[in-house]
Amino acid sequence: MARLFHAPLSPFCRKVRLSLAEKKIECELVEERYWEQDPDFMRRNPAGKVPILKIDGKILTESAAICEYLEELHPEPALIPKGAEARHEVRRLVAWFDDKFHQEVTSKLLYERVYRKVQGTGYPDSSNVKTGAKAIKYHLDYLAWLLDHRRWLAGDNMSLADFAAAAHLSSLDYISDVDWNRSEAVTDWYA
Repeated sequence: MARLFHAPLSPFCRKVRLSLAEKKIECELVEERYWEQDPDFMRRNPAGKVPILKIDGKILTESAAICEYLEELHPEPALIPKGAEARHEVRRLVAWFDDKFHQEVTSKLLYERVYRKVQGTGYPDSSNVKTGAKAIKYHLDYLAWLLDHRRWLAGDNMSLADFAAAAHLSSLDYISDVDWNRSEAVTDWYA
């Protein structure tokens, strides 16, 4: 059985968990306090990050690479479509959420409000929280725009792009930082 070393609120870990579930791959979840830099953890991933997936005797790191690995080994149901243009759009949106959204929103809201407390690194920086609260509105509007033009974020079928977005939003929803009244289309898509 596969084993996923993860942090429950990490959007990167959530994206991998969504992919594993969609591919119907059974997985044992092992909660990892990665900020403690435990020697066993650091041997699994010297980068000191989660998720880490142990599967078929291999240790895999980096959420996007893990998801693409799972896609190649278990192509059904497809989370990355066929065709260069469609594949590019999925990868572009995964990068959008894992880079831009993460930097502008998740790190400013979730990390300030939850991880600082859990890691014992002090109180939230209110300017970061305000910046993240403002930025999420822009991103929700972008999601609404995408959904006005497509059935799913990257096209006509659910994809890894939807999982990346949902992973970040579900982490933020845990602390009630998503204004679900802002867009009916986004709320329906998320449901």
